[in-house]
Amino acid sequence: MNKNLYALLKERFNPRFDQVFLQSPGGSSWTYGEMDSLCARFARAFLDMGVAAGDRIVVQVDKSPAAVAVYLACLRIGAVYVPLNTSYTANEVEFFLTDATPAVFIHAPERVKEYQPLVGKAGIRHSCMLGTSGDVHLWSEVKDLAGYDDILEATESDIAAMLYTSGTTGRPKGAMLSHGNLSSNALTLHDYWGFVPEDVLIHALPVYHVHGLFVALHCAMLSGCRVIFLPRFDTGLTRTCLPEATVMMGVPTYYTRLLADAGFDASICGNMRVFISGSAPLSPQTFEEFEQRIGGKILERYGMTETGMIASNPLDGERIAGTVGFPLPGVEVRITGNEGKILPDGEIGNVEVRGANVFKGYWNRPELGREVFRDDGYFITGDLGHLENGRLTLAGRSKDLIISGGLNIYPGEIEHCLDDLPGIRESAVIGVPHHDFGEAVIAVVVADSSEALTEGQVKEGIKSNIAGFKQPKRVFIVDELPRNTMGKVEKNVLRERYRDVFEV
Repeated sequence: MNKNLYALLKERFNPRFDQVFLQSPGGSSWTYGEMDSLCARFARAFLDMGVAAGDRIVVQVDKSPAAVAVYLACLRIGAVYVPLNTSYTANEVEFFLTDATPAVFIHAPERVKEYQPLVGKAGIRHSCMLGTSGDVHLWSEVKDLAGYDDILEATESDIAAMLYTSGTTGRPKGAMLSHGNLSSNALTLHDYWGFVPEDVLIHALPVYHVHGLFVALHCAMLSGCRVIFLPRFDTGLTRTCLPEATVMMGVPTYYTRLLADAGFDASICGNMRVFISGSAPLSPQTFEEFEQRIGGKILERYGMTETGMIASNPLDGERIAGTVGFPLPGVEVRITGNEGKILPDGEIGNVEVRGANVFKGYWNRPELGREVFRDDGYFITGDLGHLENGRLTLAGRSKDLIISGGLNIYPGEIEHCLDDLPGIRESAVIGVPHHDFGEAVIAVVVADSSEALTEGQVKEGIKSNIAGFKQPKRVFIVDELPRNTMGKVEKNVLRERYRDVFEV
């Protein structure tokens, strides 16, 4: 039996080939049949380029139906889909191209001049441009191709996608997700959240991220339901779509912004059966305010790049603020101490997970796999939490990961950029509470004694080197950083010192 994820998705939506899959707010739409056809033509184009099973295709394009079709085409021919955040700078993209060694790099037309030198340097065979409209570059080139209608035979272990994540060192690493990883998680979520063909999903998430690409779209395709495909989150536009929708997935920032809109109330949510939140912790205040305003509770869940979704509050049952619910069916979660000893209920420790959803390792870095996997197959997530009566509550992160607006930000990467600037002796980057983004990036820097340094100079200095969502919202210049007796910077002290910077 073919274990290719696209074979599973197509089998499920095939009875609804004539039904609308993606619908834009402007009225244009793509049926499931049209998407399958477009996907087949992209697949043919990649095969004509010489792409073979296992080859990487790196994609950094704006959200569009064509972007979805490219992803599905990769699945179809067994290529490995590697999405990149559209905010990444050329400096950041250069690393990904060198590390992933893709057969094809697809990017937005407006970035061709800055990417041409990178393509040559990385030795990439094919570089293509893909815009958001049907007459732009690769999209228009495939329209007259005969589609590749087959679906490559794949096993559960074959790699379907590679998403880059990072750590405190700042060096990104590619998490390899197999067809089996993605299929198991998709089927579980589809059933656990009760998706049906009659659902209408509001999709305002990016499609370079697990949440928007895998969680939302896979659930929709397995049910054959309609997706209101928004280019990005916009409070007013989302509010106008709510009366015809039944499901919404978003990061906490989406819900805080909706609550700040006076027009968002229960009267426009009559058809909504569930609001789902993830990618960052949902504050109890937002949870409670939402319930008071709408009369229903947000369903919070928990996952990560390497595992897909791990736990979820129930669709039918009590949803408790501050918890991420129960481990999903087929997913095992345990809490351990520093030596790997399993801790009893209520004790905070390391969150470890095992299941068919857990990734296969990091691209070209087997030594990291040995560090994060126990001998019995449990993956050490790097998060801290505790279990109580089966419910998982997170207590923070053992790493210094910052999650701002649902996007992961790694301090080490920003610190490297800051420390390279003239006038800076050293730096520490932390996340502090922010009413809109959940967390915001703060940089604390020590200046060289010979240099007069300002916050504006620091911000301008790193502006071209890192994506906008990673750039510090505030920079504080200090005489020295707090350290413990071992000389390590005490970021907990800094987080406490600056925690109220954005207090409203």
